[in-house]
Parts: sequence; structure tokens; C-alpha cells
Amino acid sequence: MNNITIRLAKKTDLQVLVSYNQKMAKETENKQLDDAVLRQGVANLFDQPQYGFYGVAEFAESIVGQLMITYEWSDWRNGLFWWIQSVYVHPDFRGKGIFRQMYEFILAESSKHPVCGIRLYVDKDNVNAKITYQKCGMAISHYDMYETEFVRG
Repeated sequence: MNNITIRLAKKTDLQVLVSYNQKMAKETENKQLDDAVLRQGVANLFDQPQYGFYGVAEFAESIVGQLMITYEWSDWRNGLFWWIQSVYVHPDFRGKGIFRQMYEFILAESSKHPVCGIRLYVDKDNVNAKITYQKCGMAISHYDMYETEFVRG
């Protein structure tokens, strides 16, 4: 799509980012996120940019896609990995290259910083997302992901 603008998100985008995160969690993991916690989490990223940032795709002054970047320091490479998270493209705009445009924007932004690579994780059953990421030139990593999740507060 030619009429898409990719930009860094602003605090005024908060409501859309919260809404898209809710939709993404429901769609991918069938999770209902706590709205107050999510809203504060999104707001905190704007107040604490050392944790990361959001990028958004706009069409006709409406946000139609989002992704979040967080940082991981690599001592092996003496640089940062940028992790793509919270990817969501409005259903009406899927299959139109929106993620690719956001990814290309992130690649361009990364060249301005000590970034040694871009990473993301994807649900093992999300075939469409995997195809999209591979079409953008991303390769499957040889790592599996493990986690311990804490529920606090």
C-alpha cells in the first residue's frame, strides 16, 4: 500500500496501542489482558524510553498497525538486539505489506544505533506470521524460548 505512513508512536496514540494489544492477546493466546495494567505498561514505555518504543503504521490518519521494540544487551557482540513485540495489524489491512513497511522502518531506525540484530518470537502455531517474517528476510533461530512468568501486584 502506497498511502501508509510509518512513524514512531506518540503518547496520544495510547488508546489505540492499548486496544490493539488487547486484540492481539485475544487473537493469538486467547488472553484477556487487565486493562489498567496494560494501559500503565504502554504509558510507561513513553515515560521510560530506555525500555523501548512503539512504531505505528497509519492510513488516512488512522493507526492500522503497530509493533513494539525492546532492547537486549549482547556482551558477545557489544551491541543491542532489538526485539520486535506486540505486533498487530488491523484485519482489514493484513496481507497488504504493512508489517514489511514497519519492519523496513525498524531496520532504518536501527542503523542509527548500536544495534547488532533484530529478533522476535512468534507463537509456534501462527503460520501466517511465520511466512510474513520469512518473506521479510528473517530466519528461524536455533534457540528455543523458555520463561518463568511472575504475576505481581
